[in-house]
Amino acid sequence: MQMSAPEQSQSRSAYLQKLERRKHWVYAMRLLTLLLFFALWEILTRQEILNPFIFSSPSRILEILWMMSNNGELLRHVATSVIETAAGFFLGTFFGIWIAAALWWNPFLSDVSEPYLIVLNALPKTALGPIFIVCMGAGTGAIVAMTLAISLIVTILTVWNGFLQTDKGKIRLLRSMGAGRMQIFTKLVLPSNFITIVNAMKVNIGLSWVGAITGEFLVSKAGLGYLIVYGSQVFKMDLVMASVLILAVFALAMQGGVILLERFVREHYGMRKE
Repeated sequence: MQMSAPEQSQSRSAYLQKLERRKHWVYAMRLLTLLLFFALWEILTRQEILNPFIFSSPSRILEILWMMSNNGELLRHVATSVIETAAGFFLGTFFGIWIAAALWWNPFLSDVSEPYLIVLNALPKTALGPIFIVCMGAGTGAIVAMTLAISLIVTILTVWNGFLQTDKGKIRLLRSMGAGRMQIFTKLVLPSNFITIVNAMKVNIGLSWVGAITGEFLVSKAGLGYLIVYGSQVFKMDLVMASVLILAVFALAMQGGVILLERFVREHYGMRKE
């Protein structure tokens, strides 16, 4: 028996309200889980079930963050790491997409490049750190180069593989209608791989932070990586844990930025979520 239009409208409204309530419950449970984690951490360290010297505690972390923010040190170190990470992230994403497009465009070039890309992807990038330092000096340039080296190859391989997986039937259809390679790329290949590019950006966030922090481990006088190394050397584990938490916050913020970009493009250009 078919429902009437008013009944369908009421059913849809009830369904949308149910989805909205579920979303609110999810957000509430996420917040509650976070608060319980910090509360349990504080209790366990105060009772010395967890060693407070090694694991620190939320209250001690807040104390050291407050002290560093008062003298301006916190802002300087955070800004250094964020700038280095953002530079590596944007450069890796931009050049990775364009190189992937060039490989899709020229099959001969892709056949020649493929084994080298595989080798570079398998190579531990930290092994290249000393080379970057010698070539670019002990400064921000070497750290950004390290970040770029870690994120670039993964972006190329991920996006290129997505381009190659584009529906062959649709490509043949466009060719039969007289579309050129540029039209096929701009009208089909690139739009249909929007999700692949977004996913590559999400992966790049973590890789960029790894590159920046690794570079700061090797050579830096500022940044969150520098604070982690310094804190471990002088046994200030409060400083180490505070730096790790700040890393988590800014990595999450960058992830949120990519998600907002994804929503914006979908809403304004009508791209579906596959």
